[in-house]
Amino acid sequence: MGKLNVAILRYLSSEDFRVLTAVEMGMKNHEVVPTPLLASIANLKHGGCHKITRELVKHKLLAYEKGKAYEGYKLTFGGYDYLALKALTNRNIIHSVGNQIGVGKESDIYIVANEDGKQFALKLHRLGRTSFRKLKEKRDYLKHRKNYSWLYLSRLAAIKEFAYMKALHDIGYPVPKPADFNRHCVVMELVNGTPLCQVQSLDEPGSIYNELMELIVQLGSYGLIHCDFNEFNIMISDTRKITIIDFPQMVSISHINAQWYFDRDVQCITTFFRRRFDYESELYPKFSDVKRLHNLDVDIAVSGFSKGQKDELHESVDQFESLCEIEENEVENNNDEISSDEDNVEHSSDNEEHTDTSTGNYMDENLDQLATKGENSDTASEESDLEDLSQQNQTYQPYRDENPDPQTSEEKHHHQETGANTMEPEVIRKKVKQSLAKKQQKARRTKRGEAGVVTRKRRENRSAIKQSNDGIW
Repeated sequence: MGKLNVAILRYLSSEDFRVLTAVEMGMKNHEVVPTPLLASIANLKHGGCHKITRELVKHKLLAYEKGKAYEGYKLTFGGYDYLALKALTNRNIIHSVGNQIGVGKESDIYIVANEDGKQFALKLHRLGRTSFRKLKEKRDYLKHRKNYSWLYLSRLAAIKEFAYMKALHDIGYPVPKPADFNRHCVVMELVNGTPLCQVQSLDEPGSIYNELMELIVQLGSYGLIHCDFNEFNIMISDTRKITIIDFPQMVSISHINAQWYFDRDVQCITTFFRRRFDYESELYPKFSDVKRLHNLDVDIAVSGFSKGQKDELHESVDQFESLCEIEENEVENNNDEISSDEDNVEHSSDNEEHTDTSTGNYMDENLDQLATKGENSDTASEESDLEDLSQQNQTYQPYRDENPDPQTSEEKHHHQETGANTMEPEVIRKKVKQSLAKKQQKARRTKRGEAGVVTRKRRENRSAIKQSNDGIW
C-alpha cells in the first residue's frame, strides 16, 4: 500500500490492462488466480500472458504466490489504482496527477486535474492498513459475508461515500461537490481551506462552535449521523466557510447505537474547542432534540436503517395518505347530505300528520299480535307439561328399526359376500404360510450364546424323560 506512482502508466499497453482486468475478474471467485485461468480470461497465448505478468510483477502491479496446492497471481493496490485511473482518463475526468495532500487511516488524497487544468481532489480508499483492520467491528460492509478482500471493501467504501456526498450536496449541505468515482477512487471538488486541526486561533470561536452544532443537528434532521465529526474532517476557509468531509461511516438515526454516536460527535467538538481555543459552552445539542424532517437515510440505504423499518415507514405514509383521502370523502359526503336535507325539509313538514296517524295504527296492530302470541305460548307450555313421557318417546325414531327394509338388508348381505370373496382361497393360504414362516424365522434368530443354552436344556430334558421311563418300565 505504498504511494501512488503513475510514472509507468503511460507506458502500459492495452494488453497489459487486459491482463490486469483478467486478474480482477478472476479474483471474484479466487484468492489467487491460476495462470491457465488468467490466460483464458485475457484471451492471450500462454507465452505472451506469462511475459506480461512477469513485467507487471516487476512493477508491483501484480503479486505472484506459490503454495503447495496452488500457484497464481493476485492484484495489488497499485494495479487496482491503475485500472481506476485508466477508466477515469477514458471519461476525460483526469488528465494529470499531482502531489499527495492528505493521508489517513483508510485513504490517501491527491491533487488531480483535467485537460482544462481544473483541479480536483482524488481520494483513494486503502482499507486494510495496520492502523485500521478491525473493519468488521467498525463498519457493516461485510454484513453476513465471511470471506472478503481489502480491494473489494475499499470499493464498497468508495461507492458509499460518493452516494452520501452526492445526496448531501443536492440538498445544500456544506460538502465537496462530487465529480465521479470508479472502483475505490472518488473524484471531488478541491476545497479551498485548511483542516480545523491545523488552526491555532480563531477570532470568534463561539460562532464557529454554534455553527458546527447546528450542522450536527441539521444532519440529524435528514436522518443521518456523521459518526466521525471531529477537527480532522472539518475544513475551514479564510472566509470562515465550513465544509464537512469523510462520510463512509455514516449511520441512520434509527441505528441501535444512534444516540451514542450522536453524543460522541458532540463531545469531540466540545473537547477540541476547550483544549485548543479555551472555549467552553453549556449549550450543546442532545439526541432528543433531533427531529426527522427528511428520509435521506432511507433513500441512500444508510447503515442502521433496516428493510423492515423502511417498509413500516412506507406503510405509515400510505396509511396517512389513505386517511386523508377518507376524511376528504367524508367531508364531501357530509356536505352533500346537508344540502339534500335542506331540500327535503318542506316535503317532510307537509307529510307529518299522515305519518303520525299511520304509525299509530301500526303500533296498535303490533300490540294486539303480541298479546295473542303470549296467550298461545302460555297454553302450549301447560299442555306440554301435562304430556306423558311415554307419548313423547313414541314420537322419536329408535336407533335401530325392528322391521328393517328387506331391500336394504339384501344389498348389505350382497356387499358382504362380494367383499369376502374378493381374494381367492389359494392366495389366502399362501399369505398365511408366508406369515408363519416369518414368525418361525424370527423365533429361530437367537442372540450370541443362546444356542448352546437351548441345546443343553434340551439334552437335560431328554435325559430326565429317559430316566423316568426306565424307572417306570
